[in-house]
Amino acid sequence: MSKKKRHGRRPAGKSAKPRKQSIEFVARPFAGLPAEEDLVAMAQIIPAATATVRLTKEYGGGQVQLVTLLPEFVQGIKRADGEVLVAMQTAMHSGDASRDVAAAVLAAIDLPEGQALRADSLPEPGPRLQDILDTAEPPVISVRETFDFWVDPRVGAGDAQSRQAIEEAIERAKDEIAPTRPVPGVEHAYWCRLGAKEFVRWVRGEDEDEFFNAFARIHSARQSDLEEGARFVGAFRANGLAIPVWELVPGTEAEELTEPLRAMGERLDAALADESPLSPEDRRAKAGIISRQVNL
Repeated sequence: MSKKKRHGRRPAGKSAKPRKQSIEFVARPFAGLPAEEDLVAMAQIIPAATATVRLTKEYGGGQVQLVTLLPEFVQGIKRADGEVLVAMQTAMHSGDASRDVAAAVLAAIDLPEGQALRADSLPEPGPRLQDILDTAEPPVISVRETFDFWVDPRVGAGDAQSRQAIEEAIERAKDEIAPTRPVPGVEHAYWCRLGAKEFVRWVRGEDEDEFFNAFARIHSARQSDLEEGARFVGAFRANGLAIPVWELVPGTEAEELTEPLRAMGERLDAALADESPLSPEDRRAKAGIISRQVNL
């Protein structure tokens, strides 16, 4: 027997380690969930937020807090009183964000109280958020100015050192959070301040191609700016949804955007209802928007 073949032979009594099943890529992972757009925003653009969700009876029927981020990038935490927090922004990703979050939820529920869930490998195929969440109860989403939800309000004096460490981590992270607020009266639109500039990002629930077709009509008609001085700067894709972005007049606050965005919504509704073929000008506008996707 050749040396090559001897090295390739597996010792008797030892079997090959089972290969983990991979997860198929899902372009729009949160489709079908209530507040899909806001879940995408939490996963992609909001620095600090929480969303209270309820599990189906099959999975215990309890409440879970989905959050944007947890200390040290852990996937989840089970507090001393049994409350479960699960992060949507983590360092490890499979091809299906819904499966990733669902796997973390189920694993965090089984944690001993007071323990954290750390990412050591990607999950295998299994239940997704669509399978484990009670979709009859929409998530209650709260955008925060800081990571104050990291602190367990029920921590007693005996855990003062641990509480102090978390509060210090919150203080260190405060300067890294871009101020972000929902626009009053306009669903899924988020104002933010990045450095010295203000922007608004609007997570749209339409099919990506339908949105880009409609917005191309608006853009080619030179109606894509929100108002004078508030210019459309581009769009990007996230979890299967399109997110257009406008740079605002310096100093603009979230409360000032309600009427301009509602007017833009009316233009979008009209463009979405237009089933005629795109004109050559529309097609050029669409190609330009898609080719220069922004990263904001």
